[in-house]
Amino acid sequence: MPDPRPLIRRLSIAINLIDGDYTRTARRLGLKENELSLFYALDDGAPHSQAEISRHWLIPKTTLNTIVGDCVARGLIRLEGGREKYIRLTEAGAAFARRALDAVYALEDAAFARTLSRFSPEFVAALADFAQELNAETARFLKEPPQKP
Repeated sequence: MPDPRPLIRRLSIAINLIDGDYTRTARRLGLKENELSLFYALDDGAPHSQAEISRHWLIPKTTLNTIVGDCVARGLIRLEGGREKYIRLTEAGAAFARRALDAVYALEDAAFARTLSRFSPEFVAALADFAQELNAETARFLKEPPQKP
């Protein structure tokens, strides 16, 4: 098998470029990147726990708590449930999210259509599989005693 490092490096750069595009788009929309991520996460209409959003969208828990508190005060989201709170968009929050996310979705749709004209949709499954495998390897690594470089 050839050295995978160049391909993994290329993938890492691509992921960083994508992340940067979302950051710049959020700023253009007058949002912080983590705010945009929260609205993106909630736009599926389902309630999500703060722990789930923090884990899936890589928003630090304290940052997420601050954003959630601000959005609750602005009437954009509501908290549901008992000990573990679930977050859901309010009607006003859904309208706010739609205005912000319409621009994001238009960018994604255009880029995705061009990508799919050249590649199979299986690239998404392959990327998700790589992420899952890397996550499992990282979990094993983190259980080992710390190593100094």
